[in-house]
Amino acid sequence: MLNRAVLIGRLTRDPELRYTANGTAVATFTIAVNRRFQNPQGEREADFIPIVTWQKLAETCANYLKKGRLVAVEGRIQTRSYENNEGRRVYVTEIVAENVQFLDSTRDAAGPVPGAGRPAAVDPFAGEAEPIDLSDDDLPF
Repeated sequence: MLNRAVLIGRLTRDPELRYTANGTAVATFTIAVNRRFQNPQGEREADFIPIVTWQKLAETCANYLKKGRLVAVEGRIQTRSYENNEGRRVYVTEIVAENVQFLDSTRDAAGPVPGAGRPAAVDPFAGEAEPIDLSDDDLPF
């Protein structure tokens, strides 16, 4: 048996972080995944896929992901059901993520950039494609 899902999409909202009664972190968010083809009106439609992450991955996602960020999610499809306040059975299908890759930088995404306002670090490799002028006196051998 194989249950594996790999998706690439953008967050539709900021992740929501909660903790279970025993202190386990769980974060939920939704990603919009474009469909491959356009509809008859020439518009590209998207599917909105709910994602669930657990433990340290949940805390990482909650701390660093924001609405609009592009992510790759790898995990398994899970279905569950519960009874809502009106006594009706509700069925849920979601992806339980085992791996989430951040595909864009925080500069490219909406929201504040961590570390903004600090002076930029000097790049020690700037201009590395330029030739270096050395004389024979500069060589130790």
